[in-house]
Amino acid sequence: MSKLPADPVSPAADAMTSWAGHTARSRGFFQVLVALTAAGVATFAQLYAPQGVLPRIAESLHVRADQAALMISVATIGLAVGVLPWSWLSDRFGRTWAMKASLVLATLLGLASTAAPSLELILLLRALQGLALGGLPAAAITYLNEEVHPHSTPMAAAMYVSGTTLGGLLGRVVAVPVADAWGWRTALLCVTLIAAVGTAVFVVMVPPARGYRRGGAHHLPVLRAVAASLRRPDLLVLFLQGFLLMGGLVTIYNYMTFHLEGPPFLLAPRVVALLLFSYLAGTGSASLAGWLARRLGRLKVLCGAIALQMTGGALLLSLHTAVFIVGLVLFTAGFFAAHAIAAGWVGYRATVGRSQAASLYNLFYYAGSSCFGWACGLVYVFAGWPATVATVLAMAALAGGLAVWQLKGER
Repeated sequence: MSKLPADPVSPAADAMTSWAGHTARSRGFFQVLVALTAAGVATFAQLYAPQGVLPRIAESLHVRADQAALMISVATIGLAVGVLPWSWLSDRFGRTWAMKASLVLATLLGLASTAAPSLELILLLRALQGLALGGLPAAAITYLNEEVHPHSTPMAAAMYVSGTTLGGLLGRVVAVPVADAWGWRTALLCVTLIAAVGTAVFVVMVPPARGYRRGGAHHLPVLRAVAASLRRPDLLVLFLQGFLLMGGLVTIYNYMTFHLEGPPFLLAPRVVALLLFSYLAGTGSASLAGWLARRLGRLKVLCGAIALQMTGGALLLSLHTAVFIVGLVLFTAGFFAAHAIAAGWVGYRATVGRSQAASLYNLFYYAGSSCFGWACGLVYVFAGWPATVATVLAMAALAGGLAVWQLKGER
């Protein structure tokens, strides 16, 4: 770390608000990536840890698959509701303050939820935890656009998304074997302790904000900024990318465990847990998407990522385990590449009310997770896996069509 070059900015220039941002290979850029990766792990490990053990939760609490999935949905809807208030707080008190407060509060609520005696109390605490977790996605992309040089922002945004995939993977793969040995409550406790470590790393590593200006020229009152973003068709289409594509991803990961543990697969839970390593494909694809977008343009990469996601989704209809695995890897890689492009594009295009625009993207993103994650469970329960996959493919096709219609000619 001592060999990394310092950021090219003088104190005088910084004082005059001419901060250009951390450049790639600088010390500050490295600290930003490490801090946000740790924060992504802490956030998304907690958010999605129950997903890998939903059959255990359903069996233990004697509920249906769609009812067990409320463990995910209440947390994600809490996060969706929380992003706009957190964006206001981050505008008022700073991005780093908001992210630190978010992670600490969410981790404390996570610890409390593992000891809650009833399902109703667990769901309440999970909803509050999701509300707390909204601080990271509400501030992270805006923080990147303020603190990282514009030439390095696509790469930094992609690396941040990669960190979120690692968090989602870690939460799932740790929870499954621990749940098999000691129960799902102990599994969620272990994941929360890992999140506490990630929170500590973030607090120590995140560099002070130098591009943040409270009440600066690029800030609008919250409601005006929200209205301005929703009136822009280009931003609305980008928001819908998150809504539709994330809804499809959560649907597949929520219910594939039930599907694979039943006939004709009859896979053991620990074997199914190994399939969760397909998330690593998302880690790589998100970074690759940022690199490709600088060379080919964002729209081409977005559409290619959606096509890859749909190809993988179609393979999930196979009754052969090997083909299913290939499909899951392609589906996951396509999603995270598309998400990295869409999230970064919002931050780039929203030059006014940027914090609220980024929060709106996250609101749509997690609203899709909550709504489709539960509603598609009804499709799975009453119509089966093929109908569930068909629904997800239709959602992806709609997202791609909207992008081509509204963003054609944009880079």
